[in-house]
Amino acid sequence: MYRSHNCGELNVSHINTEVTLAGWVQKSRDKGFMNWVDLRDRYGVTQLIFDESRSQKEVFELAKTLGREFVIQAKGTVIEREAKNATMATGDIEILVTELKILNAALTPPFTIEDETDGGEDIRMKYRYLDIRRNPVKNNLLFRHKVAMEVRKYLSDLDFCEIETPYLIKSTPEGARDFVVPSRMNEGQFYALPQSPQTFKQLLMVGGMDKYFQIVKCFRDEDLRADRQPEFTQIDCEMAFVEQEDILNIFEGLTRHLLKEIKGIEVEKFPRITYDYAMKTYGNDKPDIRFGMEFGELNEFTQNKEFSVFNTAELVVGIAVPGAGEYSRKEIDALIEWIKRPQIGASGMVYAKCNEDGTFKSSVDKFYDQEDIANWAKTTGAKPGDMIFVLSGPADKTRTQLSALRMELANRLGLRNPAEFAPLWVVDFPLLEFEEETGRYHAMHHPFTSPKPEDMHLLETNPKAVRANAYDMVLNGNEIGGGSIRIHDKTTQQLMFKYLGFTPEQAEDQFGFLMNAFQYGAPPHGGLAFGLDRLVSILGGQETIRDFIAFPKNNSGRDVMIDAPSIIDELQLNELHIKLDLV
Repeated sequence: MYRSHNCGELNVSHINTEVTLAGWVQKSRDKGFMNWVDLRDRYGVTQLIFDESRSQKEVFELAKTLGREFVIQAKGTVIEREAKNATMATGDIEILVTELKILNAALTPPFTIEDETDGGEDIRMKYRYLDIRRNPVKNNLLFRHKVAMEVRKYLSDLDFCEIETPYLIKSTPEGARDFVVPSRMNEGQFYALPQSPQTFKQLLMVGGMDKYFQIVKCFRDEDLRADRQPEFTQIDCEMAFVEQEDILNIFEGLTRHLLKEIKGIEVEKFPRITYDYAMKTYGNDKPDIRFGMEFGELNEFTQNKEFSVFNTAELVVGIAVPGAGEYSRKEIDALIEWIKRPQIGASGMVYAKCNEDGTFKSSVDKFYDQEDIANWAKTTGAKPGDMIFVLSGPADKTRTQLSALRMELANRLGLRNPAEFAPLWVVDFPLLEFEEETGRYHAMHHPFTSPKPEDMHLLETNPKAVRANAYDMVLNGNEIGGGSIRIHDKTTQQLMFKYLGFTPEQAEDQFGFLMNAFQYGAPPHGGLAFGLDRLVSILGGQETIRDFIAFPKNNSGRDVMIDAPSIIDELQLNELHIKLDLV
């Protein structure tokens, strides 16, 4: 065998034991008559010692040829170290090597395989297999495995059954673009890679598999951001004979279980807020509630004065920033420039300082007296020493801008502690949203989401007011999961397709298989999907997912390690009856 022990398990209890280790050379130190080599594997590092007076000559000389990342096998005796290293799990011992074999030599790596490396992100992505040897990446992947195992354990204990669904499916309009795969055997036809297993998990409910889950790859051809990948992993779940409350309870339980088992944290509060409340109070539907700075609407106290900017605004809204009363004019001006950037798009910002003596000093003192601004302070919850920042304009746009400012200030003030976890549910989303460009409604979640039964009558007269039987789980300002109670009868599903602009023929062509299935006894059902990549990164104290994925794509959707996507051979194109038209 290549090894009797791993490089992280030996200690003083193994002294005088003959062992065999195998791994990579982390580093070596040659003192002439003595040579030390740090041997690394997945489990840790063990120091090897080659002593001119105690080692065979050929072994001693061979040790001098070892380079970084050589793969070697070493046999020897565990001895006590004279100079112990308390920072290493194996720091009390070392191996006096009697036999040494080079299993594979290595080129000098393009960056150091250390926790603090000298390699930039691009070079580490190109040599990702080397980057994985580094503790930060390796530990992230082990952490991901631990989370996935706890998910499987929790759901399996509740009688969920893990069932695989197909990757080669039919292209359906679910929001983002599909990745398509040409079929050689069916000329001119294409498969799509699934954006989610949505229709298949519903069909499993029709098939009687009343508790399904799957940790599954999904694919979306969309522009990438730091927290997105073209292929991503979902914890996909569906249940039959359930209502919304059943699903919320089970997956709230899963979240509590993960926080307890992975992080050792007991979550006391698990709030539930409506979509309307989230938008009105935080300006987005995935609020970070680890800190305050809730919105205060100020129309009542700002309009019908002489300040035309506020008088003509649909919404005047502010936040109280704790301790920001000490901000200098230079710092305030920098924030105003920040929020005027094209990415945010505000035209300006009003501020009011809450002095320690209970008075106020604002940038609009010409128009508002102390009583007016005291009402601003009361509405936003500002205290002496705080600063009130106020934006105005169209309601939706202004809330979005203030939400961005709220998050930026929280980051600057250190209010987003990655070791603190604040989950919540957001419920009662709109069923439909109107898109000005197309002049039609789109499903806010997907076409299979059930309307609230009490809102069904509004579909004809006021579709924008219809609430969905849908819910999102939010953790630390990130949506980590979402789902809904599904439509389970053909009539309601046809009605939904009608309001989404599908003709009966289009609906039949795209989803006829599902509506036909509903005619054979479809049970009431609903589900939820967690984004595993994002969930793992947040539990790991980070908000970018790339370092928790073994082989991620870059921001252009490329795998620079294997150089994909790539041009394929013309013979393959001919077999697929595809002709490229690149201009």
